[in-house]
Amino acid sequence: MVAIRLLRVLIHLFRGLATCALVFPLIDEAGRRARIKAWSIRLVALCGVRVRILHHQDAQPAPRALMVANHVSWLDIFVINSLHPTRFVAKSDIRGWPLIGWLCEKTGTIFIARGKLRDVRRIYQGLVESLHAGEHVAFFPEGTTAPQGALLPFHANLFEAAIEAEVPVQPYAVRYLDKHGRLHPSADFVGDMSFVQSIFSVLKAGGMTAELRVLPAIATSEASHRRELADAARAAIASVLGDVLVENQIEPGR
Repeated sequence: MVAIRLLRVLIHLFRGLATCALVFPLIDEAGRRARIKAWSIRLVALCGVRVRILHHQDAQPAPRALMVANHVSWLDIFVINSLHPTRFVAKSDIRGWPLIGWLCEKTGTIFIARGKLRDVRRIYQGLVESLHAGEHVAFFPEGTTAPQGALLPFHANLFEAAIEAEVPVQPYAVRYLDKHGRLHPSADFVGDMSFVQSIFSVLKAGGMTAELRVLPAIATSEASHRRELADAARAAIASVLGDVLVENQIEPGR
């Protein structure tokens, strides 16, 4: 069963690669977004994961906002893309992942080198330009994955882009549940686990539900401070997930 699922996922990945190489150059941005959304929905389904999208207190995705979310797994990107296609900021080492790295690059992922201030400034300016252009832009302010039931401190640097672009910050909360509504451990992608090991863990899980909560947007202004925005976004996500707030007890993930 797992072997069949893996084969289907690989076939779907190659179809995505072919679409990016052969179709994307011939279609407009709206067409690319539609294909990214449909492809992401199909990928998550092939992994045996059902997506449930909830709007917290009638919150709706803002048409122009800097989106942030807690980070559990590589699945997070595709779960969010199943709601609407988004440009993500991701660590530069993801570019080297088999197939997925190239696919992320071709679908607009913005890669950032860890610990390089100059790279942060370059990415920051690109975020502002993308937000001004009306694109959906998102990043994971924890900077790495954390096991479910924990939430790492939020890095504040990139929140400055929302202030300069004069758009709100919109938090999203993601978690993965089993059939009993409990946190599913197979979704965790932390420690020394490799990308391939994580894929097999997800494919073996069965009956996993990805729950994505759209939270109310946080307004920004010239008077806003990026640290205040980061803290407000973290508090909003934590209040929904009911996570144990930790500082540095978690071993960094991928």
